[in-house]
Amino acid sequence: MTSPDRKRRLVTSFQVRVFNPPIRALAARGLAPGVALLETTGRKSGRPRRTPVSNGLDRATDTFWIVAEMGRKAAYVRNIEADPRVRVRVRGRWRTGTAQILDGEDPRARLRSISRLNAAGVRAMGSELLVVRVDLEP
Repeated sequence: MTSPDRKRRLVTSFQVRVFNPPIRALAARGLAPGVALLETTGRKSGRPRRTPVSNGLDRATDTFWIVAEMGRKAAYVRNIEADPRVRVRVRGRWRTGTAQILDGEDPRARLRSISRLNAAGVRAMGSELLVVRVDLEP
């Protein structure tokens, strides 16, 4: 197993088992500043899947930006590839939108426009950064 694969598996295991469950619960109650919930449809199960992400809302354009740490290997990115219709819970309300994976976008530049704290974590833990844009419905 190569070093990037090892890092990805270690980080993913930590996030899925330790970090995401309490953050998801706090974000659902509006108690996690700077965090939003992304809801995708499970590509195999068809069930809703909620993942905490950095609050990447751009209010001026009704666009929500995400930088996926694990790129196309992230479960929510694979779910988006199967069905781009998503929901985002930000600032206490759910918004529906259509997600698009932007292979040509510079993830480090996009991180500078989101949250500094989260950007540092994404850069440190990420192995294959990928930008996802969600065009939100009004």
